Amino acid sequence: MTSRFPIIVGPTAGGKSALAVEVARVLAAAGRHAEIISADSVHIFRGMDIGSAKPTPEERGGNVHHLIDICDPAGPPFTVHDWLAEANRLIDSLRAQGVVPIVVGGTHLYIKSLLEGMFDGPGADEALRDELRGVGLPGLRAELERIDPAAARRIHPNDERRTIRAIEVYRLTGRAISEHQAQWDREDRVRRDAVLVGLEWGIEEINRRINARVRTMIEQGLVGEVRSLHAAGRLGTQAREALGYKQIVDHLEGRCTLDEAVEAIKIETRRFGKNQRTWLRRLKRTPASLWIDAQHVPRELWAGLVVRAMDESPGE
Repeated sequence: MTSRFPIIVGPTAGGKSALAVEVARVLAAAGRHAEIISADSVHIFRGMDIGSAKPTPEERGGNVHHLIDICDPAGPPFTVHDWLAEANRLIDSLRAQGVVPIVVGGTHLYIKSLLEGMFDGPGADEALRDELRGVGLPGLRAELERIDPAAARRIHPNDERRTIRAIEVYRLTGRAISEHQAQWDREDRVRRDAVLVGLEWGIEEINRRINARVRTMIEQGLVGEVRSLHAAGRLGTQAREALGYKQIVDHLEGRCTLDEAVEAIKIETRRFGKNQRTWLRRLKRTPASLWIDAQHVPRELWAGLVVRAMDESPGE
C-alpha cells in the first residue's frame, strides 16, 4: 500500500514546524526522503521572518521547505486559491518522484481547502468591493452579522478583507458564504491520500507559549524588521495586516507606544488562537485523523506516532 502523506496542524506556538522536521528525520533514517510544504499565509512573504515565526535555516534541519519566501510583501494579494494550486502541484510532483510531502501550517483555511477542496465562489467584483470599503468596518460587521452570523463568529472583527469577501459572496449569489462552505462537512469530500495530524494543547498552556513567543520575537528584533520593511514601502495591503506587523506599524506611525503594541500583539495572538481552536474543532471531524495530546504525550514520541499513522490504512 502507498503510504499516506501527513498534514500537520495545531495552534500557533504549538510545535508544528519542529514536528514536521522531526518526521522528515525519522523518515530519512528509514530511507524515505521527505520535503516540507508550508501552509502558512505569512511564511510566503520574503523578509517577514521574525514576526511570522518562519523556521530559520537551522530549524529547517537541512530539509527542503516549499512555499516559503515566494512573494514580495508589497506585491498583489496571494489567495487561498493560489496556495492550493501550488500545494497540489507540489504534492503531485513529489509523490511522482517517490518523495513524501509533509504539509504543515497554521492557516487552517489552507488546510481545510487542501483536504476537502474549495467551493466554487464568484470571482471578485471590484466595483462592489470599492462600494463596501466605503461603508466602513462597523457597518460591514453589522451587515455580516445580519446575513451570515456563522461567518461573523468565525471572521475576526478587524478583518476587513474577509468581511468584504463574505458580504460580496452573499450579494452575488444570494447565499451565505458559510452555506457554500457547508460542503466541507461532507465526509465523501475528504482526500484519502493524506492523514491529518493535530497537536492539541490546553488553553492556559498555549497562551503561556504565545506570550513567551511574542517576548522572543521582540528580543530577536521584530521592531527593526518591521521598521525596515515599512521604511522601504514593502508592506502591501495584505502584508501590513499580518499579526504582529500591524501592531508594530501602528507604533511606528505614532498610534501607540511600543509597550502598547507588544501587549496588543499578545492579546490579538491569543484571540487568533481562539479562532484557531474553532477551526481545529471542525478539522477534528476529519475521518482517520491522528490527534496528539501535546501536553501529556512525550515530545520524542510524536514523530513515531505520525509515521505509524501514515502507514496505516484509513480503516485501521
